[in-house]
Amino acid sequence: MYKVLSVHEKSPKLMREAYCEAMMSLAEKNKNIMALDADLISSSGMKKFFEAYPERAIQCGIAEANMIGVAAGLSLVGKVPYAHTFGPFASRRVCDQIFLSAAYAKLNVRIIGSDPGVTAAYNGGTHMPFEDMGVLRSIPEITLIELTDPVMVTDIIKQLADVYGVYYIRMARKNAVGIYEEGSTFEIGKGNLLRSGKDVSIIASGIMVGEALKAAEILAGEGISARVVDMFTWKPIDTELVKSCAEETGAIVTAENHNIIGGLGAAVAEACVKTTPAPIEMVGVMDQFGQVGTEDYLRKAYNLTAEAIVEAAKKAIKRKK
Repeated sequence: MYKVLSVHEKSPKLMREAYCEAMMSLAEKNKNIMALDADLISSSGMKKFFEAYPERAIQCGIAEANMIGVAAGLSLVGKVPYAHTFGPFASRRVCDQIFLSAAYAKLNVRIIGSDPGVTAAYNGGTHMPFEDMGVLRSIPEITLIELTDPVMVTDIIKQLADVYGVYYIRMARKNAVGIYEEGSTFEIGKGNLLRSGKDVSIIASGIMVGEALKAAEILAGEGISARVVDMFTWKPIDTELVKSCAEETGAIVTAENHNIIGGLGAAVAEACVKTTPAPIEMVGVMDQFGQVGTEDYLRKAYNLTAEAIVEAAKKAIKRKK
């Protein structure tokens, strides 16, 4: 069960700190937990794990495709591998290995892709994955999750020790806006209703959840009631929740730190058209490449803001029949 904080500010805990703590906790109880990294141990915050469990930690170097093959091999002998690298290298660069060595082979692998979208900041366009979830979404039986804040990191990373399959986890490494109270738990495959509303539904993910809540406040000041959903699982998407949003509010806005092509907006639209078609406006990256800049600058450059969501909500409402 999850509880939503009344005030949403940057969490003092880094996402990568929560990741390492969760992995350490798992390793204490489960000897099969393995951590793999592609020359990013400091970036991933996993130095403590590598020092504490050297026999269960593998530094694969800048050889991401090989890392996925190693993870697949570990799965074959009963280990539970968590493999980390930056998002573009955890998706584009290793797509064939994820498809063949992990998913097609029906193995048990977790892939952590960090610094999604504009959170890559100064690493620029080559390291700025606006397409990672879209690249992987067409692979059969894969589960795609974007972690919202450190509280969700703690719960989901621990949950993944007890399930089977191929999971791609998209998460920022540094400070995220705190959305949930400590101790909250989450159900993979189910979206979270954060705020009720009757005029429009804002379905968001990752860094855009905080922006969606800001947008709902702005809209409330203008007499518009906005529902806010954290759709942290992109695949399998919560079709029933999408349906209820469409039926009960009649208009939807999606908000994602990702290309709208093949991303959350596309997944919501696919679910919506199969059940209860409704006007949908998409806030996200409009088929563009990344660039160098601060995260704040990039959010504005790509219109990943509460103001953009407000504008999209008004457009969606006007399109209601």
